[in-house]
Parts: sequence; C-alpha cells; structure tokens
Amino acid sequence: MSKKRYTLKTRKSASGRNTTIEQATAGIEQATASYEKWMRSCAPLVASDLRLKHEQMREALFLFLRGTFYRWAQVWPEVCSDLAGAPKVLAVGDLHVNSFGTWRDAEGRLCWGVDDFDEAYPLTYTNDLVRLATSMKIVIDAEGLAIKFKDGCEAIVEGYTQTLEVGGCPIVMEENEQKLGKLGVENFKPPKDFWEKLNRLPAIRTSVSHEVKRAFEKTLPEPRMEYKVVRRRAGLGSLGQERFVAIGNWKGGFIAREAKAMVPSSCTWVEGKTGRGQSYYQQAIGSAVRSRDPFQVTEGPWLIRRLSPDSNPIDIQNLPKHRDEEMLLHAMGREAANVHLGTKRQTANILKDVRKRGANWLREGAVRMARAVEKDWDRYGKS
Repeated sequence: MSKKRYTLKTRKSASGRNTTIEQATAGIEQATASYEKWMRSCAPLVASDLRLKHEQMREALFLFLRGTFYRWAQVWPEVCSDLAGAPKVLAVGDLHVNSFGTWRDAEGRLCWGVDDFDEAYPLTYTNDLVRLATSMKIVIDAEGLAIKFKDGCEAIVEGYTQTLEVGGCPIVMEENEQKLGKLGVENFKPPKDFWEKLNRLPAIRTSVSHEVKRAFEKTLPEPRMEYKVVRRRAGLGSLGQERFVAIGNWKGGFIAREAKAMVPSSCTWVEGKTGRGQSYYQQAIGSAVRSRDPFQVTEGPWLIRRLSPDSNPIDIQNLPKHRDEEMLLHAMGREAANVHLGTKRQTANILKDVRKRGANWLREGAVRMARAVEKDWDRYGKS
C-alpha cells in the first residue's frame, strides 16, 4: 500500500453534529498544547523531533490517530459513554493495527504481538478493542485493507473471546503457528541495510548521563565493552522523547541497545495528575500471556530494548498482498486478550460483558470514534 493512499480521509460522516464530540473539554489545539506542556514536566523533549511529529500528523488521518492518544483518552469517555463502564484491565491503551511486531524470546524463537506499551494504563477492555477497530476502519477507508469493516470487527471479537476462554495463547512463529504464515509475517523482510543505517548516525558529542550509561552497561553482554552512542528518531506517538542507542561490535557482529525516556501514559494527564512516577510499561509486559523479549526492560525512567533486524515493529502496509487479513485481525484480537489476561480477576467479567453487548457494539463504537478523530484532524490541519 502506498503512502499516498494513507493521505485519504475516511468517508464523509452523516449530516448533523455529534453533540457528545462537541462537548469535549477542549479543542485539539488546546489539548495538544496542554499535553505537551505536561510532557515537558515529565522528561526533556527533543524540539526538532516534536516538530516532525506535528508534520506527520498533518499528512494523514492514520498518522494523526497514532500521534494523538492523549486526545483519544480525553474524548473516549464522552463519545463512547456506553462502553466506558466496562470491566477494567491493564490495557495497551494506544492499540492500533501498527502496534504489532516481532522479537526473539529467551529460546531464540521468533514471536509476534503487541510491541509498544508506552500508554499502558488501567482502562476498560473496550478501549483497546475500539481503538484497534477504529484504526482498521481508517486504513480500510484509505484502501489499505481489502476486508469489509464488519468482517474485520467480527474477527477481532472472535479472536479476543476465544483466547480469553482458553486462558491465553502466546503467538510464537514456530511449528504451532504455521497458519500465521498467511498473515504475511513470514514473508516480512528484515531490512538488509539495518546496521548500515544505524552506523551512519553520528556519535553524540557530549556524554550521556550516568543513569543512561549505567542502563546500557547493565544490559550489554559485557559491561566494559566499547560502544558509541547515537541519537535515533523512531515511532510516532513517542516522537519527541529522547532516544539514545549504544552500538558495539561483539564477537564478530554488531549489537545495539536503545534507551528511550519514558513518560507516563496520557491518561495520567487526562486525570490531572503530575507527570512524575513510574509508567505501567514493565507491569504490562510482565503480566501479559506471552513468551517475552528478555532484552526489553525498564531501568529507572528509561526503557531499554535490543535493536536488531528481526526485532522490529511491522507496518501493516509492508506486508505482502497475499496476506489473510481476516486471520491477521483475528490474531490481533487474540493478542489483545493475551495482554488483558494479565488482569486475571476480570476474565469472567469481560466474557459476561461481551456476551450481553450483542453483535454490533464494536463496529458502532469504532464508527463514532473514527468520526471524532477525523473531526479533530480536519481542525488540526487548518490550525
């Protein structure tokens, strides 16, 4: 799928205003300014990266969705008030169709699942599923997916409920998940120039803080090995937060560790709390039903992870055209359940809640949120 397609808007909403959207506590401009001021109270920001984030958010509706979870968290309780009272779990928060990637577990197996827990927070399970379905709708409307929206929603809910019922199912790309080859993941080509691009980044001129250095040396295979440190741009929702990468040559090849400054979930800002304090990142990856990445850890206010060609987020537009989109969305629903099962006491309550909501709740909630996001994007582009 070309980038050009992502610049298309969703289909026009029906005439008439959604009064719940109109009653949001502030417009997108005020919300963005307030949120970024709050972010600065949590951690230093890189001004040039933040400007790039704003440019990308204006390019396409999907990119705007990815960059504005703070706004989603603000309007969600009003736009989807009928879903905001559902059982709470430790949720992903910022879940969308590009929230998934691969990593190697402790046995060296290639795993697939949610790879970004920056916005993890105690939220209703419906938040994650509606946000995932909303992102799917935006991509479908931009002609990036061929599946019908109704069928996609049904696949997400089916994968989610089936996985809750069996108590979870880690997604490991080995013999038990051969069918997942239809996702197109097995044909996902790691970038051949990965190390070349990383090594082209210039070494920073000043030394990193003692805190960052200690985090690097705690996670590298040899604490006193030589390495250079570079700055790196990546992501969208977290673009603007400091990222440092330690690159070294160890036993015949390159290795790298990234340190990213963590900021608490946007939900903390919505609730009017200060930005100081531990995020839920470590708790989320530790409680989810998965074969986790042993190199992904938090050290103080820094998230440390191993960078390599096979440990990467997967952009849905880069998957092969022959992918089975229904199976892909079913797997995304499964993985959402794997995360939510970290809050074990809520499983029975969630299944009971899903069953009483009927067939169309996810589709209807995603349509409402897609309209709210598009309305904000239109206004943001004109500001």
